[in-house]
Amino acid sequence: MKSNVNLKAWIWLAFLLALFLILSYILGSHKPQEYPPYDSESPAPTGTKAVYTYLENEQGSVKRWSHSPAYLSLESKDQVLIMVEPFAISSEEDMNAYKKFMEAGNTILLFKENPKDMFSIKTKYPEAEQDKEKIKDAEGHTYQGDLLSDVRLVPNERDDILLQDELGVLALKRKVGEGDLIVSNSPNWLMNERILTRDHLHLVLSLLEEGMTSEKKILFDEYHHGGEGGAPVHTLYPKWFLLIILQCVIFTLLWLWYRGKRFGSILVPREETVRFSDERIKALGAWYLKGRQYRDSINIQSDYVRGLLQEKWGIPTTRDWVDLEEQLARKIMGIPRKEIPGLLKGLHEIIDKESLSKQEYLLWSKKINRIRKEVEER
Repeated sequence: MKSNVNLKAWIWLAFLLALFLILSYILGSHKPQEYPPYDSESPAPTGTKAVYTYLENEQGSVKRWSHSPAYLSLESKDQVLIMVEPFAISSEEDMNAYKKFMEAGNTILLFKENPKDMFSIKTKYPEAEQDKEKIKDAEGHTYQGDLLSDVRLVPNERDDILLQDELGVLALKRKVGEGDLIVSNSPNWLMNERILTRDHLHLVLSLLEEGMTSEKKILFDEYHHGGEGGAPVHTLYPKWFLLIILQCVIFTLLWLWYRGKRFGSILVPREETVRFSDERIKALGAWYLKGRQYRDSINIQSDYVRGLLQEKWGIPTTRDWVDLEEQLARKIMGIPRKEIPGLLKGLHEIIDKESLSKQEYLLWSKKINRIRKEVEER
Protein backbone atom coordinates (compact mmCIF):
# COMPACT_ATOMS: atom_id res chain seq x y z
CA MET A 1 0.00 0.00 0.00
CA LYS A 2 2.73 2.42 0.97
CA SER A 3 4.65 1.64 -2.24
CA ASN A 4 1.56 2.34 -4.37
CA VAL A 5 0.96 5.65 -2.62
CA ASN A 6 4.56 6.73 -3.24
CA LEU A 7 4.32 5.73 -6.89
CA LYS A 8 1.16 7.77 -7.39
CA ALA A 9 2.77 10.75 -5.69
CA TRP A 10 5.75 10.58 -8.05
CA ILE A 11 3.49 10.29 -11.07
CA TRP A 12 1.50 13.37 -10.03
CA LEU A 13 4.71 15.28 -9.34
CA ALA A 14 6.11 14.43 -12.76
CA PHE A 15 2.80 15.39 -14.42
CA LEU A 16 2.68 18.77 -12.67
CA LEU A 17 6.31 19.47 -13.53
CA ALA A 18 5.75 18.65 -17.20
CA LEU A 19 2.62 20.81 -17.24
CA PHE A 20 4.54 23.71 -15.70
CA LEU A 21 7.34 23.44 -18.29
CA ILE A 22 4.89 23.25 -21.20
CA LEU A 23 2.95 26.29 -19.99
CA SER A 24 6.20 28.20 -19.46
CA TYR A 25 7.27 27.41 -23.02
CA ILE A 26 3.89 28.41 -24.49
CA LEU A 27 3.75 31.67 -22.55
CA GLY A 28 7.37 32.52 -23.23
CA SER A 29 7.36 31.63 -26.93
CA HIS A 30 5.44 34.80 -27.81
CA LYS A 31 8.36 36.98 -26.82
CA PRO A 32 10.32 38.38 -29.77
CA GLN A 33 13.58 36.63 -30.44
CA GLU A 34 16.67 38.48 -29.30
CA TYR A 35 19.64 38.94 -31.63
CA PRO A 36 23.12 40.31 -31.01
CA PRO A 37 23.89 43.67 -32.67
CA TYR A 38 25.07 43.60 -36.31
CA ASP A 39 23.79 40.04 -36.84
CA SER A 40 23.07 39.41 -40.52
CA GLU A 41 20.00 37.33 -39.61
CA SER A 42 18.58 39.99 -37.30
CA PRO A 43 15.53 41.96 -38.49
CA ALA A 44 15.87 44.17 -35.40
CA PRO A 45 16.86 47.83 -35.82
CA THR A 46 20.44 47.01 -34.79
CA GLY A 47 20.74 44.05 -37.19
CA THR A 48 22.15 43.94 -40.71
CA LYS A 49 19.64 41.68 -42.42
CA ALA A 50 18.52 44.46 -44.77
CA VAL A 51 21.92 44.93 -46.40
CA TYR A 52 22.44 41.15 -46.49
CA THR A 53 19.12 40.64 -48.27
CA TYR A 54 19.88 43.49 -50.68
CA LEU A 55 23.24 41.99 -51.65
CA GLU A 56 21.68 38.54 -51.89
CA ASN A 57 19.10 39.82 -54.37
CA GLU A 58 21.52 41.97 -56.36
CA GLN A 59 24.71 39.93 -56.16
CA GLY A 60 23.34 36.42 -55.75
CA SER A 61 26.44 34.79 -54.27
CA VAL A 62 26.15 35.83 -50.61
CA LYS A 63 26.60 33.45 -47.66
CA ARG A 64 27.11 33.60 -43.91
CA TRP A 65 30.41 32.37 -42.46
CA SER A 66 30.19 31.09 -38.86
CA HIS A 67 33.28 28.88 -38.71
CA SER A 68 36.84 29.48 -37.64
CA PRO A 69 38.89 31.56 -40.13
CA ALA A 70 41.26 28.59 -40.35
CA TYR A 71 38.69 26.94 -42.65
CA LEU A 72 38.51 29.84 -45.12
CA SER A 73 39.49 28.72 -48.60
CA LEU A 74 42.94 29.87 -49.72
CA GLU A 75 42.65 28.41 -53.21
CA SER A 76 40.01 30.85 -54.44
CA LYS A 77 40.83 34.53 -55.12
CA ASP A 78 37.28 35.76 -55.67
CA GLN A 79 36.00 36.14 -52.09
CA VAL A 80 35.06 39.19 -50.01
CA LEU A 81 34.67 38.67 -46.27
CA ILE A 82 32.55 41.38 -44.60
CA MET A 83 33.19 41.79 -40.85
CA VAL A 84 30.77 44.15 -39.11
CA GLU A 85 31.81 45.20 -35.58
CA PRO A 86 33.36 41.82 -34.65
CA PHE A 87 34.10 40.97 -31.05
CA ALA A 88 37.71 41.37 -29.98
CA ILE A 89 39.86 38.80 -31.80
CA SER A 90 42.17 37.72 -29.01
CA SER A 91 43.53 34.62 -30.74
CA GLU A 92 46.73 35.12 -32.69
CA GLU A 93 45.87 32.02 -34.73
CA ASP A 94 42.63 33.65 -35.95
CA MET A 95 44.45 36.84 -36.94
CA ASN A 96 47.07 34.87 -38.86
CA ALA A 97 44.30 32.92 -40.64
CA TYR A 98 42.62 36.16 -41.74
CA LYS A 99 45.95 37.50 -43.00
CA LYS A 100 46.61 34.33 -45.01
CA PHE A 101 43.12 34.66 -46.47
CA MET A 102 43.97 38.14 -47.77
CA GLU A 103 47.49 37.21 -48.88
CA ALA A 104 45.96 34.49 -51.06
CA GLY A 105 44.19 37.20 -53.10
CA ASN A 106 40.93 37.74 -51.20
CA THR A 107 39.46 40.87 -49.61
CA ILE A 108 38.34 41.64 -46.07
CA LEU A 109 35.94 44.56 -45.59
CA LEU A 110 36.09 45.53 -41.90
CA PHE A 111 33.50 47.85 -40.32
CA LYS A 112 34.46 48.67 -36.73
CA GLU A 113 34.16 51.84 -34.66
CA ASN A 114 37.67 51.46 -33.28
CA PRO A 115 39.72 48.93 -35.28
CA LYS A 116 42.90 49.71 -33.37
CA ASP A 117 45.47 46.85 -33.36
CA MET A 118 43.40 44.76 -35.78
CA PHE A 119 45.54 43.94 -38.83
CA SER A 120 48.06 46.55 -37.59
CA ILE A 121 45.56 49.38 -38.06
CA LYS A 122 46.32 52.53 -36.05
CA THR A 123 43.78 55.09 -34.87
CA LYS A 124 43.75 58.50 -33.23
CA TYR A 125 41.35 60.75 -31.33
CA PRO A 126 40.97 64.16 -33.00
CA GLU A 127 41.35 67.08 -30.65
CA ALA A 128 39.00 69.51 -32.43
CA GLU A 129 35.23 69.16 -32.60
CA GLN A 130 34.09 70.03 -36.11
CA ASP A 131 31.34 69.13 -38.53
CA LYS A 132 31.17 65.33 -38.59
CA GLU A 133 28.47 64.96 -41.22
CA LYS A 134 30.20 65.98 -44.44
CA ILE A 135 32.04 63.02 -45.93
CA LYS A 136 34.30 63.18 -48.98
CA ASP A 137 35.46 60.33 -51.16
CA ALA A 138 38.73 60.03 -53.10
CA GLU A 139 37.29 61.98 -56.03
CA GLY A 140 36.11 64.88 -53.85
CA HIS A 141 32.38 64.10 -53.92
CA THR A 142 30.53 65.04 -50.74
CA TYR A 143 28.06 62.84 -48.89
CA GLN A 144 25.99 63.03 -45.74
CA GLY A 145 26.23 60.35 -43.08
CA ASP A 146 26.03 59.66 -39.36
CA LEU A 147 29.51 59.48 -37.86
CA LEU A 148 29.22 57.99 -34.38
CA SER A 149 32.84 56.96 -33.90
CA ASP A 150 35.18 59.34 -32.08
CA VAL A 151 38.32 57.86 -33.63
CA ARG A 152 39.90 58.37 -37.02
CA LEU A 153 42.15 56.00 -38.95
CA VAL A 154 45.86 56.66 -39.34
CA PRO A 155 46.93 55.60 -42.88
CA ASN A 156 50.46 54.76 -43.91
CA GLU A 157 52.18 55.91 -47.10
CA ARG A 158 50.90 53.02 -49.22
CA ASP A 159 47.27 53.15 -48.11
CA ASP A 160 44.53 54.51 -50.31
CA ILE A 161 42.20 56.94 -48.53
CA LEU A 162 38.63 56.13 -49.55
CA LEU A 163 36.54 58.36 -47.23
CA GLN A 164 37.40 61.22 -44.92
CA ASP A 165 35.95 64.23 -43.14
CA GLU A 166 37.42 67.35 -41.60
CA LEU A 167 38.74 65.38 -38.59
CA GLY A 168 40.52 62.61 -40.46
CA VAL A 169 40.26 59.36 -42.37
CA LEU A 170 37.03 57.37 -42.18
CA ALA A 171 37.90 54.51 -44.55
CA LEU A 172 41.09 53.26 -46.16
CA LYS A 173 42.31 50.46 -48.39
CA ARG A 174 45.53 48.55 -47.77
CA LYS A 175 47.30 45.96 -49.87
CA VAL A 176 47.95 42.67 -48.03
CA GLY A 177 49.82 40.16 -50.16
CA GLU A 178 47.74 39.61 -53.28
CA GLY A 179 44.55 40.73 -51.55
CA ASP A 180 43.14 43.85 -49.94
CA LEU A 181 42.03 45.09 -46.55
CA ILE A 182 39.33 47.77 -46.50
CA VAL A 183 38.61 49.35 -43.13
CA SER A 184 35.80 51.73 -42.11
CA ASN A 185 35.04 53.14 -38.66
CA SER A 186 31.26 53.34 -39.30
CA PRO A 187 29.51 49.98 -38.79
CA ASN A 188 26.31 51.87 -37.93
CA TRP A 189 25.79 52.57 -41.64
CA LEU A 190 24.85 48.90 -42.15
CA MET A 191 22.17 48.79 -39.44
CA ASN A 192 18.62 48.10 -40.57
CA GLU A 193 17.41 51.37 -39.06
CA ARG A 194 20.12 53.45 -40.79
CA ILE A 195 20.98 51.76 -44.09
CA LEU A 196 18.34 53.72 -46.05
CA THR A 197 18.84 57.03 -44.25
CA ARG A 198 21.00 59.80 -45.64
CA ASP A 199 23.74 58.46 -47.98
CA HIS A 200 24.60 55.35 -45.98
CA LEU A 201 23.68 52.78 -48.64
CA HIS A 202 25.72 54.59 -51.30
CA LEU A 203 28.72 54.81 -48.94
CA VAL A 204 28.53 51.09 -48.08
CA LEU A 205 28.24 50.07 -51.73
CA SER A 206 31.13 52.32 -52.72
CA LEU A 207 33.35 50.57 -50.15
CA LEU A 208 32.13 47.18 -51.31
CA GLU A 209 32.90 48.00 -54.94
CA GLU A 210 36.50 48.82 -54.00
CA GLY A 211 37.14 45.20 -53.07
CA MET A 212 35.17 43.15 -55.54
CA THR A 213 34.18 42.48 -59.09
CA SER A 214 30.94 41.00 -60.31
CA GLU A 215 32.40 37.48 -60.09
CA LYS A 216 33.42 37.65 -56.46
CA LYS A 217 31.59 35.84 -53.67
CA ILE A 218 30.51 37.70 -50.53
CA LEU A 219 30.79 36.16 -47.07
CA PHE A 220 29.28 37.74 -43.96
CA ASP A 221 31.49 36.85 -41.01
CA GLU A 222 29.35 35.71 -38.04
CA TYR A 223 32.12 33.78 -36.28
CA HIS A 224 32.86 36.64 -33.86
CA HIS A 225 29.17 37.42 -33.33
CA GLY A 226 28.69 34.10 -31.54
CA GLY A 227 29.52 31.52 -34.15
CA GLU A 228 31.58 28.40 -33.64
CA GLY A 229 33.00 28.36 -30.11
CA GLY A 230 31.61 31.77 -29.17
CA ALA A 231 27.84 31.55 -28.90
CA PRO A 232 25.84 30.95 -25.75
CA VAL A 233 23.94 27.67 -25.72
CA HIS A 234 20.53 29.34 -25.79
CA THR A 235 21.36 31.05 -29.10
CA LEU A 236 22.78 27.98 -30.81
CA TYR A 237 19.77 25.69 -30.35
CA PRO A 238 16.01 26.30 -30.63
CA LYS A 239 14.03 26.67 -27.43
CA TRP A 240 11.91 23.58 -28.05
CA PHE A 241 15.07 21.45 -28.27
CA LEU A 242 16.49 22.93 -25.05
CA LEU A 243 13.12 22.31 -23.35
CA ILE A 244 13.20 18.64 -24.33
CA ILE A 245 16.78 18.29 -23.05
CA LEU A 246 15.82 19.94 -19.75
CA GLN A 247 12.83 17.61 -19.32
CA CYS A 248 14.97 14.55 -20.05
CA VAL A 249 17.50 15.62 -17.41
CA ILE A 250 14.79 16.24 -14.80
CA PHE A 251 12.98 12.94 -15.49
CA THR A 252 16.28 11.06 -15.38
CA LEU A 253 17.09 12.52 -11.96
CA LEU A 254 13.59 11.71 -10.69
CA TRP A 255 13.84 8.15 -12.01
CA LEU A 256 17.23 7.64 -10.36
CA TRP A 257 15.84 9.03 -7.13
CA TYR A 258 12.79 6.79 -7.32
CA ARG A 259 14.92 3.72 -8.02
CA GLY A 260 17.04 4.50 -4.98
CA LYS A 261 20.27 4.98 -6.84
CA ARG A 262 23.18 6.42 -4.90
CA PHE A 263 26.47 7.71 -6.20
CA GLY A 264 28.73 5.92 -3.74
CA SER A 265 28.72 3.10 -1.23
CA ILE A 266 25.39 2.54 0.59
CA LEU A 267 26.38 -0.63 2.50
CA VAL A 268 27.80 -0.17 5.98
CA PRO A 269 30.09 -3.02 7.11
CA ARG A 270 28.25 -5.27 9.57
CA GLU A 271 31.08 -5.33 12.08
CA GLU A 272 30.99 -1.54 12.28
CA THR A 273 27.24 -1.56 12.93
CA VAL A 274 27.42 -4.35 15.50
CA ARG A 275 30.50 -3.08 17.28
CA PHE A 276 29.88 0.65 17.46
CA SER A 277 26.15 1.29 17.15
CA ASP A 278 24.95 -0.61 20.26
CA GLU A 279 24.35 1.95 23.00
CA ARG A 280 24.50 -0.75 25.66
CA ILE A 281 28.09 -1.59 24.74
CA LYS A 282 29.03 2.08 24.95
CA ALA A 283 27.32 2.40 28.33
CA LEU A 284 29.10 -0.70 29.62
CA GLY A 285 32.46 0.65 28.47
CA ALA A 286 31.77 3.96 30.20
CA TRP A 287 30.84 2.08 33.40
CA TYR A 288 34.17 0.22 33.41
CA LEU A 289 36.07 3.48 32.93
CA LYS A 290 34.21 5.44 35.60
CA GLY A 291 34.32 2.53 38.06
CA ARG A 292 38.04 1.96 37.44
CA GLN A 293 37.33 -1.68 36.57
CA TYR A 294 40.45 -1.78 34.48
CA ARG A 295 41.50 -5.34 35.35
CA ASP A 296 38.06 -6.78 34.54
CA SER A 297 37.96 -4.90 31.22
CA ILE A 298 41.43 -6.19 30.24
CA ASN A 299 40.39 -9.75 31.08
CA ILE A 300 37.22 -9.44 29.00
CA GLN A 301 39.18 -8.12 26.01
CA SER A 302 41.76 -10.89 26.43
CA ASP A 303 39.09 -13.60 26.58
CA TYR A 304 37.43 -12.20 23.47
CA VAL A 305 40.71 -12.36 21.51
CA ARG A 306 41.37 -15.88 22.80
CA GLY A 307 37.94 -16.90 21.54
CA LEU A 308 38.80 -15.48 18.10
CA LEU A 309 42.09 -17.44 18.08
CA GLN A 310 40.26 -20.67 18.78
CA GLU A 311 37.51 -19.92 16.24
CA LYS A 312 39.81 -18.96 13.36
CA TRP A 313 43.05 -20.84 14.00
CA GLY A 314 42.06 -23.61 16.43
CA ILE A 315 44.31 -22.43 19.28
CA PRO A 316 42.88 -23.69 22.60
CA THR A 317 41.84 -21.03 25.11
CA THR A 318 43.43 -23.06 27.94
CA ARG A 319 46.96 -22.21 26.80
CA ASP A 320 48.72 -19.21 28.30
CA TRP A 321 49.65 -16.20 26.19
CA VAL A 322 53.39 -16.90 26.55
CA ASP A 323 52.89 -20.34 24.93
CA LEU A 324 51.43 -18.86 21.72
CA GLU A 325 54.62 -17.30 20.38
CA GLU A 326 55.22 -19.77 17.52
CA GLN A 327 51.59 -19.83 16.31
CA LEU A 328 51.20 -16.06 16.36
CA ALA A 329 54.57 -15.49 14.72
CA ARG A 330 53.46 -17.62 11.75
CA LYS A 331 49.96 -16.20 11.47
CA ILE A 332 50.31 -12.48 12.28
CA MET A 333 52.10 -10.38 9.67
CA GLY A 334 51.32 -6.87 10.89
CA ILE A 335 53.38 -7.18 14.09
CA PRO A 336 57.17 -7.63 13.79
CA ARG A 337 58.29 -11.11 14.91
CA LYS A 338 60.80 -9.72 17.41
CA GLU A 339 58.05 -7.77 19.23
CA ILE A 340 55.77 -10.78 19.75
CA PRO A 341 57.67 -12.41 22.70
CA GLY A 342 57.74 -9.21 24.72
CA LEU A 343 54.11 -8.46 23.84
CA LEU A 344 52.88 -11.89 25.00
CA LYS A 345 54.99 -11.85 28.15
CA GLY A 346 53.75 -8.41 29.11
CA LEU A 347 50.15 -9.39 28.38
CA HIS A 348 50.50 -12.47 30.63
CA GLU A 349 51.85 -10.33 33.45
CA ILE A 350 49.25 -7.58 33.15
CA ILE A 351 46.40 -10.11 33.28
CA ASP A 352 47.74 -11.62 36.51
CA LYS A 353 48.28 -8.22 38.09
CA GLU A 354 45.91 -7.39 40.96
CA SER A 355 45.30 -3.75 40.04
CA LEU A 356 46.00 -1.52 37.05
CA SER A 357 46.46 2.18 36.61
CA LYS A 358 44.56 4.06 33.93
CA GLN A 359 47.75 4.53 31.89
CA GLU A 360 48.50 0.79 31.97
CA TYR A 361 44.93 -0.01 31.06
CA LEU A 362 44.90 2.31 28.04
CA LEU A 363 48.31 1.05 26.87
CA TRP A 364 47.45 -2.66 27.02
CA SER A 365 43.93 -2.13 25.76
CA LYS A 366 45.46 -0.68 22.56
CA LYS A 367 47.88 -3.62 22.28
CA ILE A 368 45.09 -6.19 22.70
CA ASN A 369 43.02 -4.29 20.14
CA ARG A 370 45.98 -4.46 17.75
CA ILE A 371 46.13 -8.26 18.11
CA ARG A 372 42.34 -8.45 17.61
CA LYS A 373 42.52 -6.54 14.33
CA GLU A 374 45.31 -8.80 13.07
CA VAL A 375 43.28 -11.91 13.86
CA GLU A 376 40.05 -10.57 12.31
CA GLU A 377 41.76 -9.41 9.12
CA ARG A 378 43.68 -12.67 8.52
